[in-house]
Amino acid sequence: MRFRIVVREDPEDGGYVVSCPAIPGCHSQGETLEEALENIKDAISGCVEVLNERTE
Repeated sequence: MRFRIVVREDPEDGGYVVSCPAIPGCHSQGETLEEALENIKDAISGCVEVLNERTE
């Protein structure tokens, strides 16, 4: 699956904040862009897994 994500620099704490608008509440962050992207992939996988469990 492919999801659109939103990446924002965090001016207060540094690093990046990322979210997946298609999945409410699916957010993550990372100190580097690469770390933030890996973290949101994990967050999306976890959110999708939980959503699938709710429909079973």
